[in-house]
Amino acid sequence: MKLATFRHQGALKIGVVEGADVADVTAQPGAPAGLRELLARGADGLAWMRQAMQESPRLPLAQVQLCAPIPAPQKFLGLGGNYASHLAEAAKAGIVRGAGQVWFNKQVSCISGPYDPVHKPFVSKQFDYEGELGVIIGRRCRHVRAEDADAVIAGYVVVNDMSVRDWQLRAPTHTLGKSFDTHGPFGPWLVTRDEIADPHALSIRTWVNGELRQDANTAEMINRIGEMVAELTTAFTLEPGDVLATGSPAGCGGLMEPPRYLQAGDVVRVEIEAIGAIENRVIPEPRKDNP
Repeated sequence: MKLATFRHQGALKIGVVEGADVADVTAQPGAPAGLRELLARGADGLAWMRQAMQESPRLPLAQVQLCAPIPAPQKFLGLGGNYASHLAEAAKAGIVRGAGQVWFNKQVSCISGPYDPVHKPFVSKQFDYEGELGVIIGRRCRHVRAEDADAVIAGYVVVNDMSVRDWQLRAPTHTLGKSFDTHGPFGPWLVTRDEIADPHALSIRTWVNGELRQDANTAEMINRIGEMVAELTTAFTLEPGDVLATGSPAGCGGLMEPPRYLQAGDVVRVEIEAIGAIENRVIPEPRKDNP
């Protein structure tokens, strides 16, 4: 299934995408408040969704606004340096990763929808993109073995791990540069795990203004998804709806020679085979007074 969160006539709703339509299950008896709450029900929640979609009205996708499938996850985590091609281009710029998995936190307030505009910060000229496969956790879990990780995964999304490079490099945690408002678009829906035969065999591509910048395959990941889940759950509990961004291949603008950072008016499209695509236009960051 393709599970979606969307806005229609001013109301936030959930449903299942089929072709050019979405089945709106929001008004069905027993409907959860959102997809995060649905995932918390486990297999029963997905079974409810399959039944509810059969009895629900259809809306044309063209008449709704798709939102991030999980608008308010408990965690949004990213893995740095998980493609050898990206590590190689970073090394040319003098950036060297240490051994092991290097995780960073994206504040959940950075989340935006799959087709929402994203802000070019007025405090930096180093705004960049990173197309990535996103993993959505489906079950509360701790101490998961790599070989058992499939059982705790709900499905997959497309992520653009947008980064403000000078702020990112201020500290090894990367948190500030990864967490500017609007810099976490993902979607366009959550494709459930049973729909993806092998998440490590998917084409992943990123375009800027129609120019192909990233062209790779998830087979090139250094750390597999099971290894990621095992690493994280050794330290802390993962919860339904948590988002894991699994790393980006070569082709980021900041590591080109010369660098080609995003400007207002640019359009960034990230597409992953069997999942879909997100597309975001860059606009100037609004200058607002403090409330």
